[in-house]
Amino acid sequence: MKVTVVGAGNVGATCADVLATREIANEVVLVDIKEGFAEGKALDIWQKAPIIGYDTRTVGVTGDYSRTADSDVVVITSGLPRKPGMSRDDLISTNAGIVKSVTEQVVKYSPNAIIIIVSNPLDVMTYQAHLTSGKDRTKVFGMAGILDTARYRAFLAEALNVSPKDIQAVLMGGHGDTMVPLPRYTTVGGIPVTELLDKETLDAIVDRTAKGGGELVKLMGTSAWYAPGAAAAQMVEAIVRDQRRVFPVCIKLEGEYGIDGVYLGAPVILGKNGIEKVIELQLNDEEKALLETSRGHVKEVMDALDKMSQTNA
Repeated sequence: MKVTVVGAGNVGATCADVLATREIANEVVLVDIKEGFAEGKALDIWQKAPIIGYDTRTVGVTGDYSRTADSDVVVITSGLPRKPGMSRDDLISTNAGIVKSVTEQVVKYSPNAIIIIVSNPLDVMTYQAHLTSGKDRTKVFGMAGILDTARYRAFLAEALNVSPKDIQAVLMGGHGDTMVPLPRYTTVGGIPVTELLDKETLDAIVDRTAKGGGELVKLMGTSAWYAPGAAAAQMVEAIVRDQRRVFPVCIKLEGEYGIDGVYLGAPVILGKNGIEKVIELQLNDEEKALLETSRGHVKEVMDALDKMSQTNA
């Protein structure tokens, strides 16, 4: 098994490190446009192998996608963070161009690869990669839900003073402020979380989760990388090992939840073929309203990308 991670920044390097440490693939190729950057990160990870004890070979290359040929899974983390004075449209335009270029190279050398998008803005970058690759929606999807649920579960574990291992949860919708919390589908050792925490506490945890990325930026001055990188690696593991894990991922909905043509987080079964099945939950009226709000937000950003594409055509 061969996995490529495009972008050797903090998120990409963390993803590659987790993939190697957990021996999820035989070879992990790290790609970056900065000369020597991916080579250095990959070499550092490889030199850790005798210490931790793993066999996965990590290789770094500068812009040479021929070295990624025949990858089974490709994780795309490329893109620039939003800088002071940069509008949302500027960020979308810049990163869409990067994701488009990377996806073209990925498809050229690994036509059968399953593609996982981590680049931001996540939902619309997944849309861009899907358009560029021409692949089925089951083969191109985004990582956001696993990260959001991980934050949610971590905060719940703190509040309840229990192991995060015993908390199962699912969130839906867009990544960030418009995510859709589903406390009804959250359990602690099989016990509904609504029986263990009052609504006020739950609401506060949900709000903190939605703003989870912003909290870290305020603390560190930059975006998170350990949890996002590990989340992407967990998705790769589910595919490579055909685990058929149930995860929330960003996918193009085609009628599910009454939504068509919009990229939103939804629970799916993830296995060797990519998304094996989209799971439709029976949402109540409040949850449906929140999902519709999220849909509208994501569609607005998708429309902005479409307008840019038409202008540049």
